[in-house]
Amino acid sequence: MTIADLHARYARGTLDPMACATEVLRQIESFDRPEVWIHRVPVETLMAKAQALKAMLDQEGEAILRRLPLFGVPFAVKDNIDVAGLPTTAACPAFTYVPQSTAFAVQRLLDAGALLVGKTNLDQFATGLVGTRSPYGAVRHSTSPAYVSGGSSSGSAVAVAGNCVAFSLGTDTAGSGRVPAGMNGLVGLKPSLGLVSKRGVVPACRTLDTISVFAHDVADAWRVLEQIGAYDAADSYSSRVPMLGLPRAWRVGLPDALSFENDAQAEQAFMATLDRFGSRLGIQTETIDFTPLAQTSALLYDGPWVAERRAAVGDFLVTHRDAMDATVVTVIEKANQFSAADAFNAQYQLADLKRQAEGLFARIDVLVVPTAPTHPTIAAVQADPVVENSKLGRYTNFVNLLDLCALAIPGLPRADGLPAGITLIGPAGADHRLAVLGAKIEASLRGTADVLPEPLPLNEPSVALAVVGAHLRGQPLNWQLQEAGARFIESTTTSPNYRLHALAGTVPPKPGLVRDDAGAAIEVEVWDVPLHQFGKFVADVPAPLGIGSVVLADGRQVKGFICEPFAVAAGSGARDITAFGGWRAYLRSVEAAEPAVAAS
Repeated sequence: MTIADLHARYARGTLDPMACATEVLRQIESFDRPEVWIHRVPVETLMAKAQALKAMLDQEGEAILRRLPLFGVPFAVKDNIDVAGLPTTAACPAFTYVPQSTAFAVQRLLDAGALLVGKTNLDQFATGLVGTRSPYGAVRHSTSPAYVSGGSSSGSAVAVAGNCVAFSLGTDTAGSGRVPAGMNGLVGLKPSLGLVSKRGVVPACRTLDTISVFAHDVADAWRVLEQIGAYDAADSYSSRVPMLGLPRAWRVGLPDALSFENDAQAEQAFMATLDRFGSRLGIQTETIDFTPLAQTSALLYDGPWVAERRAAVGDFLVTHRDAMDATVVTVIEKANQFSAADAFNAQYQLADLKRQAEGLFARIDVLVVPTAPTHPTIAAVQADPVVENSKLGRYTNFVNLLDLCALAIPGLPRADGLPAGITLIGPAGADHRLAVLGAKIEASLRGTADVLPEPLPLNEPSVALAVVGAHLRGQPLNWQLQEAGARFIESTTTSPNYRLHALAGTVPPKPGLVRDDAGAAIEVEVWDVPLHQFGKFVADVPAPLGIGSVVLADGRQVKGFICEPFAVAAGSGARDITAFGGWRAYLRSVEAAEPAVAAS
């Protein structure tokens, strides 16, 4: 069940939202994991919403799929995220309350046409990476019920893996949006901190939390992020995260010291996955010193950050201690060991570690790690809940503390058939970078053509830029726009007041656009360039080209490539190609002429 498949069926008329909701209910009943759900949307409410969506589809046809990007797509949310009218429990019945408003991110999904099915089980108060710390039952693995599902977003992951919904929301503080993805063969997207509002989320560590996305492929996870990755002025931790562009050549790092907790099958699956996509994509890797990342991980539970979990539960720990999971209480009460001075000293240590991490990511674009080093059984976790849980955070705990983003994707399976995953990690704002590489790796492992995600709509100041030649899509300098994190907006033309010339002696070949009232309309593309990248982009434009103002066909005036007049004057060697209407048409004419010349 993917968004693309559902929308294709809606477009063909072989499915409507009522039938989709019926399929979902049937799948939930047949999928032997009742512990996945804490609350379900009442059947009559779900079907009424589906009926309303069906009426919209009947009235608007395929146009509704463009107007509402998640039209008729069933989804679930972790039960530490508010939905108006449904109880929020954080997997603790005594904590239950019924919110009056819906979390910002969930509301954006509903506004995009998505169909909410219910709220899912979790490690209590999002404290755990195993999925067993819940009075609503340990969430069993999606295909191998003796094994843990991973946590804390256990139910959200298994609901997707079991094809009960197309995608789900989890939360991620220490890996809760990644470990369950890796263990269930899913994509787990952990955005840069601040990119997704956490208003309406029960906090675990408020400074480190983020909503995460589970989906069957990178494309679906990205489509969800396109909807929820919006600035929320009412959330004090929401920010307009500056997006990083794509590298021209990928620099991929690997830890210099990999540990799989003596799990040979996990190690073999990881190395086989690296070999497969590395050889198919031609990606070279280099090892990096993992020490500062491991030291950062130790701060999360062995340092004073557990005090932030203590602050999150507040007086509830005092008044309802016996109503809480015993292991969760043990973890949170470690906060009593630390003082305010300890908290400041740990902040100083973290600042030093962040500086070291910055040095690592100056050498590489993406770090690749195993999503989890091993996959324990439920019995093993119950026998030693703290130690077995801590093993699973080896490659996840440092990410949020260092303000990094991450994308877990399925790798080749283990020899015993259990899923295994890898995680791509990048600096804050590298979300699109990870999605593009993740889509490439995903396609290489599946043997399919890659479909690369477009950059997110910019949440930061930007400049509309008209490009006319070598920066057009498919042309040799388009990478410079991608490197700047620019987003394609539209293809159009200038007003009919320009002349286009093929410049002499430029490498790669470039045209020059000159204003001339006796000219014509010239094909251009308009790109949205982040303002913080625009200065560098302009600085790299070589003479005789420059950036000025260009008038478009509809009268809008945007920044665009222009040319100094001397470069197109008589004797310059430039050729007037205005009659072709654009650079691409001119290049096609040159390509068509070359075989004819060769034949003669």
